[in-house]
Amino acid sequence: MPVCQSASSGADRFFGSSSQPVLMPRNGDAGSKHAIDSSDLVNHTEIPCGEGVMWTSSCTIIGTRYGKAHGIRTSGQHPPVYEELKPYSEFPKEVSGPTVWHKEDYINNPEKWVHPFTDDEVQELSDTADRFIESGTPLTGITKENFVLPKLGKVLQALREDLLNGKGFILFKRFPAGEWGPHKNAVAYMGLGTYLGYFISQNGRGHVLGHVKDVGDDPAQIDRVRIYRTTARQFFHADPGDIVGLLCVHRAREGGESDIASVHAVWNELQREHPAAAELLTKPVWYFDRKGEVSEGEDEWIRTSVFSLEPRGKGRVYCKWDPYFVRSLTRFSDKGVIPPLSEDQLHALEVLEQTCQKLALHMVLEVGDIQFLSDAHILHARTEYKDFPPPHPRRHLLRLWLATPESEGGWALPFPDSDEKKRGGIQVDNRPPRCPLDAE
Repeated sequence: MPVCQSASSGADRFFGSSSQPVLMPRNGDAGSKHAIDSSDLVNHTEIPCGEGVMWTSSCTIIGTRYGKAHGIRTSGQHPPVYEELKPYSEFPKEVSGPTVWHKEDYINNPEKWVHPFTDDEVQELSDTADRFIESGTPLTGITKENFVLPKLGKVLQALREDLLNGKGFILFKRFPAGEWGPHKNAVAYMGLGTYLGYFISQNGRGHVLGHVKDVGDDPAQIDRVRIYRTTARQFFHADPGDIVGLLCVHRAREGGESDIASVHAVWNELQREHPAAAELLTKPVWYFDRKGEVSEGEDEWIRTSVFSLEPRGKGRVYCKWDPYFVRSLTRFSDKGVIPPLSEDQLHALEVLEQTCQKLALHMVLEVGDIQFLSDAHILHARTEYKDFPPPHPRRHLLRLWLATPESEGGWALPFPDSDEKKRGGIQVDNRPPRCPLDAE
């Protein structure tokens, strides 16, 4: 049974003819082809693939037999379509429905949100992972078509609907992370992910399999450091995808615990208690840092609102938020390139964090637990942590960012890539997708 309690207090595409493999630009790009050189081909698990890649005789590890969807690159970050951002007067004063929940609904009812894998499900997952490994297919080539789960796949399909349009979270237990090696863990975990969405890149290096692990980066350097690579606290935020997955491989000695909150419950609370802050959060006056993970010619930031309304008549409240990426832009605001955060904005972001803490469900991820969350209507946070001393392993979570395009049941978003298969994420130039088996 999960450890569960109230949140902690305090506010704190297609083939070319060159002698090298070629990746074509994503849909809508007018740029040139990108030739993949040997520096892209780090190891067997990191090679990009798909029908959009041509491999020459000098690169014989894989061919072109893998799913076309995985030859499409991550779309990346974009400014919103500003005409689709609605004024505060059009936002609902109260949201209702299954996406609105409170911690009291779940603290003592784990059967509503925890799914321990059965022995049969683990066996099916293990057998399918073994067959995939035996096929020699790299991790970047994994798809539903080559990772078939006849029984567990039905569970995952129902979960996808609940993640998108229901409560927005689940905790799987009994994944054999401590029994399988790094490669099989990654294969099985990514295989589960194929039933929920399309893998998108999580950083400028093209990692579609991410590693939440302390690598010694200084969290005080927030203009260049990603907090998931440190032991520091992560405040409530949503990642730039549609679904995020976290598989616990090793726990910390202390801390590193998870908090989640319903965006719509938070919105309702803001309407009742802090309407002025809520209104400010709907205005496109918020600048989000990209921390240097940008393609040539792109801005170093995105200007948008924190809350927006789902466009094309759907009208659900959507949230894009990460305070670390909002507070880290002083290198530009100090020079007058962008406006600094106003006192009202600083107050609004504190109010948002406090409200999330007040409403959050707290959980501890044990080894073998997998947490899947919506990034449209769930905000999540992590407490600061301390690792065990060597030779014990450091806290390590495998992370997936998954895209669910509008045409396949995903939310309509006020961004130009709303209907792209691999919308969102972080894409730098034409760097190919990679799946390292550990942090780097």
